[in-house]
Amino acid sequence: MTVNFEVADGVGTIRLDRPPMNALDIATQDRLRELAEEATRRDDVRALVIWGGEKVFAAGADIKEMQVMDHAAMVVRSKALQDSFTAVARIPKPVVAAITGYALGGGCELALCADVRIAADNAKLGQPEILLGLIPGAGGTQRLARLVGPSKAKDLIFTGRQVKADEALTLGLVDRVVPAAEVYEQAHAWAARLAAGPALALRAAKESVDAGLETDIDTGLTVERNWFAGLFATEDRETGMRSFVEDGPGKAKFR
Repeated sequence: MTVNFEVADGVGTIRLDRPPMNALDIATQDRLRELAEEATRRDDVRALVIWGGEKVFAAGADIKEMQVMDHAAMVVRSKALQDSFTAVARIPKPVVAAITGYALGGGCELALCADVRIAADNAKLGQPEILLGLIPGAGGTQRLARLVGPSKAKDLIFTGRQVKADEALTLGLVDRVVPAAEVYEQAHAWAARLAAGPALALRAAKESVDAGLETDIDTGLTVERNWFAGLFATEDRETGMRSFVEDGPGKAKFR
């Protein structure tokens, strides 16, 4: 398998495993979609880490595979490509990308599908598709602009340049930079903390933020209001409020 999936103590790890650079060929894209859908379904997965191992996150699409595809073939394939990444972005649970080495092209687009990105101090990120006479096709023009703003996204996409971890942090492309040896450990710790939290409230928070970014503020407020009221029907809400009143904040044990 080019992508592996393991679960322990509520935390799932989707691990890219296609040496040497974790190039995202069609089989890997399809496998990512399958595992994202599995992570969504499984109740024992409460938070998720996506990583590519100690050396590289993903250096992009498999260019040799794409080179032989004509327009008709890519018209068909491009939808499946986007669907694979969208399946990751729509996992209704907290997702963190643990980025080591290169996260370029499709690798950067995959990292953009996570809620949080923790990068190694040796990481390099970018959208170099313009250097191939292309544009990002797996969500890069949309998710990158929403994350860092349109002018910064255009600079990265127009030039195809790679940014080192410190600049990625300044741009807001990543959320934390740590020593390479600590990337997975810190990403897993972030996920483990949230895996112990109220699952439905976390889902509500993620879907409210994501839906709000894709619509006008009034519609976004309606989404938020409906989720907020709906959570009053959950056991987690009862547990959280009872614990707050009886024991103080931050001590609730959610099921």
